[in-house]
Amino acid sequence: MTSKLHVVGSICARGGSKGVARKNIRLLHGKPLIYYTIECARACPELDRTVISTDDEEFAQIARQYGAEVPFMRPAYLAQDTSSKWDVFRHLVETLETQSNRRVDILVDLDTGVPLRKPEDVSVCIQTILASDADVVVTAYVPDRNPYFNMVEVDTEGYARVSKPMEKAVTRRQDAPQVYGLSPAAYAIRRDALWKFDHWAHSNMKVCLIPHERAVDIDTELDFRFVEYLMTTQNSQ
Repeated sequence: MTSKLHVVGSICARGGSKGVARKNIRLLHGKPLIYYTIECARACPELDRTVISTDDEEFAQIARQYGAEVPFMRPAYLAQDTSSKWDVFRHLVETLETQSNRRVDILVDLDTGVPLRKPEDVSVCIQTILASDADVVVTAYVPDRNPYFNMVEVDTEGYARVSKPMEKAVTRRQDAPQVYGLSPAAYAIRRDALWKFDHWAHSNMKVCLIPHERAVDIDTELDFRFVEYLMTTQNSQ
């Protein structure tokens, strides 16, 4: 066993996406969406290896065409709408450790829906978790909305109330406490945390800020068109 921590990237791509059908292989500027995450992982020096977890043979074949490693197929029970991604991570780690007889110390999940991330966004998460005692380190961005100021919840009587009211009402966005939106561009997770906690929200977590435009997560057709627009404008500069 080596003394260097084994850092493994994961790209999870189930076949049953609902928001955007067959999202992971839909063409974005001439390449399947999953291509951009594979290329980012390949350019990240801190990752010892990166593997695809998918239940879809077509996704697996396309991923291999772009140089990705698909050492197993994900079982159907972990590819449902109700499947927990935390359980997918556990399955991935256990399967790799059985296959390779090597412990996975840090798992770094790269969501396929964030094609504008850069390798340095992944690297900073890995560097942060290695340099701290955090269980989880996640990419994040400064959001447009703030629950102390312009986000509301509707009560049982149908009235809208500020989500996080303060003793003195916040009248300017600049006076609201800073909050951050999480982006699945990169989730760095210690192996032990996967079994110590049932969800990342229960862990000791740190965030690494990345620009909002690189944090966009494709969940809808509108998101997809927005990312296409961002790529077009970036390529024209």
